[in-house]
Amino acid sequence: MTRSMTGYGKAECLISEDKYLIEIRSLNGKNADITLKTQIIPREKEISVRNYLIQRLNRGNIDLFVSVEQSGENAARYINGQILLGYYNQLCSILDDSPMADLDREDLLPALLKMPDVVESKATELAEEDWEELFKAICEAADALDNFRLREGEVLREDVLSRVSIIEECLDEVEQFEQERIEAIRQRLLSRIEEISLQPDQERLEQEMVFYIEKLDINEEKVRLRQHCNFFRATLKDEEYPGRKLGFIAQEMGREINTIGSKANHAGIQKIVVKMKDELEKIKEQSLNIL
Repeated sequence: MTRSMTGYGKAECLISEDKYLIEIRSLNGKNADITLKTQIIPREKEISVRNYLIQRLNRGNIDLFVSVEQSGENAARYINGQILLGYYNQLCSILDDSPMADLDREDLLPALLKMPDVVESKATELAEEDWEELFKAICEAADALDNFRLREGEVLREDVLSRVSIIEECLDEVEQFEQERIEAIRQRLLSRIEEISLQPDQERLEQEMVFYIEKLDINEEKVRLRQHCNFFRATLKDEEYPGRKLGFIAQEMGREINTIGSKANHAGIQKIVVKMKDELEKIKEQSLNIL
């Protein structure tokens, strides 16, 4: 099944009356770039979490957030007396040498309590059994993100397949101009010969004209482009993570379309080529979102 590169998942768990919220966000990325935006996960567990996310989510710019809503005694905040006294002594030293030396020092307390790091929450420490519960919630959040990716991937799949179909329809439209194109090239060459008043050997002229028209033949390019379209569909259907390969196939499709355009020598075909290029650019953009 097709997955989008982008996604979001979350899960919750309750540990010692504290509620933990786990959120995982994924964006486009060539490789797996894991960022743990939390200090709650123990240092010794970070590598195992990263490895799990790479295995479960494959690739992308993946951010993991863990927040905790403490309750009961854990919710109580405490005053760091050492930091508070440090601020107090600095303020008193400044005030003693200023016009505000007679300021009542008791009035400083509300301001001191708002200074950085004076009032802190109690640090959360996880026991081994608590960590197992938290890791279980991380796995649930990863599953939720994967389900999100699947839903978004189905939309992407339908979009790129519809654009591949449009390119194939454009190839069918090229067919109607083939005979007209060849005759137009032939007439243009004959007109040019008449303009410069040449009297060529007719047999040799026909040979050279056939050779020239064969050089402008686009049947091989059309066949290869159809094969690339079929390969694109098969890759999207059969592979679990087709995103990278789809990008390469799209590049090959672009080469064939460009060659058709360079050989066209026909205004109608050039218009169709422009339409195919437009659809191909949209395919490339969407392929970047496919895992």
